[in-house]
Amino acid sequence: MDVVRSLTPGLSACPSVLTMGKYDGVHLGHQQLINTAVERARSLGMQSVVLTWEPHPNAVIRPDRPLQLLTSLEERIELIAGLGPDLLIVAPFTAETRDTSAEAYMRQIVAATPVRELWVGEDFAMGRGRSGDVAALMAIGMQLGFAVGAVRKVMVGDEPVSASRVREVLRRGAVDEAVALLGRPFGLRGTVVEGDRRGRTIGFPTANLRIDPTHVLPADGVYAGHVYVNGEALPAVTNVGLRPTFNGLHRTVEAHVLDWSGDLYGRSIRVTFLHRLRGEQRFDGPAALVAQIARDAARARELLRP
Repeated sequence: MDVVRSLTPGLSACPSVLTMGKYDGVHLGHQQLINTAVERARSLGMQSVVLTWEPHPNAVIRPDRPLQLLTSLEERIELIAGLGPDLLIVAPFTAETRDTSAEAYMRQIVAATPVRELWVGEDFAMGRGRSGDVAALMAIGMQLGFAVGAVRKVMVGDEPVSASRVREVLRRGAVDEAVALLGRPFGLRGTVVEGDRRGRTIGFPTANLRIDPTHVLPADGVYAGHVYVNGEALPAVTNVGLRPTFNGLHRTVEAHVLDWSGDLYGRSIRVTFLHRLRGEQRFDGPAALVAQIARDAARARELLRP
């Protein structure tokens, strides 16, 4: 997959099947949409193109609201690449983009790559005032030479899959439900930074992750999952929270890799969350905490056993 970061006229001469969206989380609904475009392009002998935006449009449309993102741009690119499109356009989203009409923006896209089909979600809307819904895009397509297809929402249980639904289950710490919506465990990527090294003194060294403050975290608590080091999935126990036993003041993400030793400082690692073991709690002292961590580790080994 090629990645470009502009909508330059003449970007590609190959007839294209395009899909576009925010794709935060690249959840099951997003996957179905991208898969549809990829399959249609292959069947027609065309190029499959995915278009997304950076920064996330909400940063420009609602600047007063803090962003809560399920994936960083790096994670989004990696996940989209795994679905097999030929080209990913990461277009800049600015105040000018926000104020551009749907027709004018589609003309920019068609000037960049000759779109023959456009696939969007059934409730998709774009352009100034979100006026470019599916019906409006069909009319624009008749002028500009492309057909429009709408993909129905993916349902899990009785509700559609959406990024807001994923955020809601993570706020409850229901990481097992997030797996059902994402089609994979929820994860975070961060750089391992120097902590207070207290974990080493109590026999459970941890990797303290520096996470982008716009990235969603699951509810405070202790989780079983994996840490990915050099592509290898290592079982781990991860704590998210304030570490109340030690009167912590800042929310942290700390992962203890089970039955492994090594130096992770300065490295970028990925942590995934599969099972919530318990909520965060204050203990009477380090000894009580150590005993509980040992129980957490035993439970995680059991849950993560191949």
